[in-house]
Formats: sequence, C-alpha cells, structure tokens
Amino acid sequence: MRQRIFLALLLIAATACGRRQDVRPGEQTSGLFLIRQGGKTGFIDKHGKLKIAPQFDAAAPFSDGLAVVEMGGRAGYIDEDGKIAINPQFESATPFSEGLAAVRVNRAWGFIDKHGKMAINPQFQDPGTLPLAFSEGFAAVFGGPGTPIGYIDKSGKMAIAPQFQAALPFSEGLALVGLNGAYGFIDKQGKVAIRPQFDEASSFFEGLAAVRLGDRWGYVDKSGKYTINPQFAAARVFSDGLALVGINGKAGYIDKSGKLVINPQFDVADDFRDGMAAVKIGDKWGYIDKAGKVAINPQFDQARPFSLDLAPVEVGEGWGYIDKAGKFVWNPTA
Repeated sequence: MRQRIFLALLLIAATACGRRQDVRPGEQTSGLFLIRQGGKTGFIDKHGKLKIAPQFDAAAPFSDGLAVVEMGGRAGYIDEDGKIAINPQFESATPFSEGLAAVRVNRAWGFIDKHGKMAINPQFQDPGTLPLAFSEGFAAVFGGPGTPIGYIDKSGKMAIAPQFQAALPFSEGLALVGLNGAYGFIDKQGKVAIRPQFDEASSFFEGLAAVRLGDRWGYVDKSGKYTINPQFAAARVFSDGLALVGINGKAGYIDKSGKLVINPQFDVADDFRDGMAAVKIGDKWGYIDKAGKVAINPQFDQARPFSLDLAPVEVGEGWGYIDKAGKFVWNPTA
C-alpha cells in the first residue's frame, strides 16, 4: 500500500525548473525538525535536543500545530508533544494547510479538520504530483486521469469550474494553470489574469514568475509584462531577493533587475533561503552567502536550504542538521 507522507529531508529538489514549478516544499514552519534514527522518524528542537523520540515509520514537518505520521501502514497526526491527536486510520495523508488536511479513504481523497472530522467528503482521485492542499482559500482538485482540474473552496464547493489540464495552488493571488498545452495564470474569480502562452512557468514568488518561451526563460510581473527578458537556459523562482538561473551549463544568481550578482560557476545549486544557498563544488555540497562567498565549506554528500536557521545535510547514508556556522546540532543518523 503506497503511503503519501512527505519527508522533508527528501522533498526539496535542487536546480532545474519543472514545467509546473511547485510551491516550495518542505519549508520549516515549526521549531521542531524531522530526524531519522534506527529506521524510525522523530523530532528535535533547534538546539538538537530530542523532543519526540523516533517511533514513526514516516512523518512530515509540523504544520498548523500538527504533523502527519505513519504507523503500521496507516496515517494519522500528532501534536507538538508527540501525542496522537488524530488516530492513524487513513490510507494516506498530507500536512495541514489553512486548517484542513487531505486524507485518502477507500482510494478517494477528502479533507479533515484539526479534530479529525471529515470536512469535505472523500471524492477526489489520487493527485499524483499535484499538490493537494488549500492555499489562499482554494485547493486544486480533479476526478482522475484525463479529467479537467478545478478549484474548491473550504466548504467543498467547486468555486472555479474544472477546465484545466494542469493547475497549481494559488500564490500571491494568482494560480498557474495549463490550457491546451500552454501555461498562464488565473485570479480567484477564475478569470484569466495572464493568458496561457508559456511553454513552462512557475508560481509567483516575491512578485515575479519564471516563464519559458522556446528554449529561454525570463520573468513576468502580475500584469504579464516581462521585467526580465527571456535569456536563460533555466530559471527558478525568486527567494531572498535572488533567483537561480542557468547560463552555458552553469548556475548563477540574478537580482530582480536581471543583473547577475553571482556569476554562473556551479554545476548544481539551490535557492537562497535565510541568506544562504546550497551549492555543489566538485563532488561535495556547501553553502554560499549572498555575496557569492563560500560560507560553509563543501563537505556534504547532499545539502538542502536553510529554514529557521538550520539546514538538513547528508553525510554517507545519514542526515543531520547544521547551523549557519556549519556546526552540527544533530549528527547524521539514519
């Protein structure tokens, strides 16, 4: 039985843009951090102190005060004291967002509230790569492969009629949608805000969206006007005021004027977050600051963005957490 529980340590992919670049996954919103030890998942605080002993088969980060966990092939939720808040009973489950969480019962998805009560009856199909979560009051849902995607509100009412071949959660008031093989944006009334015209696109972050026409990426504002002309082989969303772009097979960073502030020099890199970005130099990962200087020497087999002043890193087969000085607050475990 396939469980849809998202481990933060494994979620955040580096570099390349996808056709429908997702809302940032795995971003830490709680002072409790996932760890894996002895094949089980638990949680530590930002000082590396064990707060919830490893006991779960899998888990996701805390969101809205609860974390989804898997026990014995079923998914439920715990509170920040590690106590079971909603009994493991679901085939699959996702983190809470805006007070509701998607759960799967008898192969159909619905939404529960924080008391575990079914708020929207299971009726939607497996979303695959589609994020099934509420964002800005709406959730993108569909009836299964080959059926169009629409948006429901928190009452479960279809607020924007199913009509899209692809759709992402609302971000900064607009949602990325796909129609007839092209990508554009709609507003919360379902009206087209930026007509579908792009071959690929991201959601809006920090007022701009990355878009591709042909083989080049640029950036548009919410009116659909280019603020940075298409010129990059790859591009990601803005984060901490900078965006990762690809030029001649290397990754560098631009500011919102389109100016290169960190020259393309990395084979692989990730977004800036909390003032640092993970980059791969040679066969190891380290971190640079916003001036492009190495802040933490390359020494890790994998590295993910900082969030709430800690970053997950992999050494060998184990994952740990480092602080901004590069010091381990939790040594790598598996």
